[in-house]
Amino acid sequence: MIYLDYNRTTPLAPSVLESMQPYWMTHFLLPDQEHAHAQAVGEALEQARESVAGLVGCESFEIVFTSGGTEANNLAILGLLTSPAHRNESPGHVLVSQLEHDSVTAAARSLEAAGIEVEMIPCEPEGVIDPDRVKSMLRDDTRLVCLQLANPVLGTIQPVREVADLCHNQGVRLHCDATQVFGKLSVDTTRLRADTIAISGHKFYGPKGIGAIYVRRGLHLSPIAYGEPREMGLRPGAENVPACIGMGAAANLASRCAGEVSDNFSELSARLLKGLQSSLSNEPILLAEDAPRIPNTLAIEMPREVSRIRRAARQLVFATAQSTEPPDEITRALKAIGRTDAQIGRTLRISLGWTTSRDQVDRAVGMLAEACG
Repeated sequence: MIYLDYNRTTPLAPSVLESMQPYWMTHFLLPDQEHAHAQAVGEALEQARESVAGLVGCESFEIVFTSGGTEANNLAILGLLTSPAHRNESPGHVLVSQLEHDSVTAAARSLEAAGIEVEMIPCEPEGVIDPDRVKSMLRDDTRLVCLQLANPVLGTIQPVREVADLCHNQGVRLHCDATQVFGKLSVDTTRLRADTIAISGHKFYGPKGIGAIYVRRGLHLSPIAYGEPREMGLRPGAENVPACIGMGAAANLASRCAGEVSDNFSELSARLLKGLQSSLSNEPILLAEDAPRIPNTLAIEMPREVSRIRRAARQLVFATAQSTEPPDEITRALKAIGRTDAQIGRTLRISLGWTTSRDQVDRAVGMLAEACG
């Protein structure tokens, strides 16, 4: 086979072609072209899809690759609520958890101009949505409920299965943003019973700019962009093959290591919290301590302003609320559980990674204790 440069009319030299072949195969060939190399790319793409499906606990044909979790959330919400199957119905009602990511909240709000009523579900002081509250808010015209699986600030795990059962009993769809959970805990769609699930590759060490959406078999979504139909007819344009393959490789690793990673996170989180409690005269407060949480994420109210801690512990990387408007994700989550501005100003979020060691945790404790001294 002779490869032609897209801007050339003469064949590339064999030596150049040989050195560039892996790049050409993944970056320029389309998986549905009818020649052997493109078929190999197609097979690699489907293997990646199967790996992501294995991580999610579903069939490979229920996985649609996207550009990330944001697009997955948008496709789930807009694709369902603008589906032709509902065009003859009244605009309806949508429930969105107070803790959702901007890509969920903004997507739902964008449909208010079309007459869809969006109502926020308040959370309890421990950062968890009460299924009974959701049940009381469901209406005859409710079409969709959006509930994340885990909050990226508090780490709290939401009762998705219980809410999904309530929704399905009334013919309501449920979308779950599960981007924060993969790579920390095992996820199984058969237990969650969500109709759509958002996945983000870089959350479990895949490439940035790649994600996926689980679409339950038999559920119809409309595309939100148009062109040559790909990805089950839901996304136009050529697939980002290298990123898909990278995400598949990361999904394979995350699937194999989920139990070990979760246990390690739990140990390191307990070590960090115990170290801070024993090192500081005024003990820090772990927010949502009694709620079920993903094991690597801690929101901690410190005895000092986080701005002072950040200046004194420059080597540490942690997240804090931003003081600018509009309120950022951390501010919104902390406000949702009733924290005051002063408490928010003392709160930092610490996330542990797969490569975090005991020594690093101990060093972090020492830096934070010194900064608060």
